[in-house]
Amino acid sequence: MQRRSFLNGLAGAAAGAALPSAFAQAPELDREYEGGGTGSVSWAANVVVERKASGKPHRGKVLAAIQPHCDDIPIFAGGTVLKLIDEGYTGYLITLSNDSMAGTGKSIGEIVLKNEQDTMEVGRRLGCKESFFLNYPNHNMDAWPLVEIRARLVFLFRQLKVDTVLCYDPSALYERNPDHNVTAKVVESAAWMARSSWDYPEHFRAGLTTHGPSEKYYFARGPQIVNRVVDIGDYFEKKVHANLANVTQGPAGSLGAELRRKLAAQGKKLPLLGNDDATANREYTRVFALGRDRVRAKAHGLQYAEYFHYIGPDEDPVNKYVRDHSVPL
Repeated sequence: MQRRSFLNGLAGAAAGAALPSAFAQAPELDREYEGGGTGSVSWAANVVVERKASGKPHRGKVLAAIQPHCDDIPIFAGGTVLKLIDEGYTGYLITLSNDSMAGTGKSIGEIVLKNEQDTMEVGRRLGCKESFFLNYPNHNMDAWPLVEIRARLVFLFRQLKVDTVLCYDPSALYERNPDHNVTAKVVESAAWMARSSWDYPEHFRAGLTTHGPSEKYYFARGPQIVNRVVDIGDYFEKKVHANLANVTQGPAGSLGAELRRKLAAQGKKLPLLGNDDATANREYTRVFALGRDRVRAKAHGLQYAEYFHYIGPDEDPVNKYVRDHSVPL
């Protein structure tokens, strides 16, 4: 996910203000407008605010945080992954593309290696047990057979016993990146298919059983229906730390230092960025790269929040009726 163009035009405006105006204004309750090139309009419907739970209510459950590129999960869902793992989940990070088309390096091979190393560190900082790489061609995943990608995910869902997924929303609008669209579609279909005893029966000969995610947290860059707001106030600093691991691709990893040097060449400085690269990268990440979390939180009286189209487990209506209405003989 290439975001280095985010610097274009920012240096001049940043020198005159500590925060962009879009970050200083609270969004409307039912719609949200954001600046910075990654803006969206979101419609809320029966919003539930999910807050930190005490203890380990999710002990024994498994989540898969699935992304096409190395910066997607840490930017859009890093706080929620941290929260769920803290509440007892075992987490896995799954990256579908080889990340060859975004980042700095002398060759595509070097970029791939550096992004892979960054992603391993992101997974560690998020608290994931393991990171998986499926290595499909970056920006060209739509040229690959979707049935193959889906089959690999079905295998992982069954092998890892995944209960919950976090990934791009297959119902979001105006998503121009083909990798995002492919990821969303294959995750949605694989989650359903992994629970079917008729699909990929050879898995059962290898000792696997039907098992697929029944809970989904879908995020989006563009417009989507939002019905779940996750309070990540207690996890925001850890989210910043996780995003700082994406040095190669950004925008969080190194753009603060780049902006600081660009301003210095113009004879300017931004006090927010401090006097060293480490401070510049950290504060750039907190204020600009993750500024969306602050804007979204204000509408719900929170400090930092992430938005999702949440889909919970299906309940058999017959079983529900029996539970609610059955009486002793």
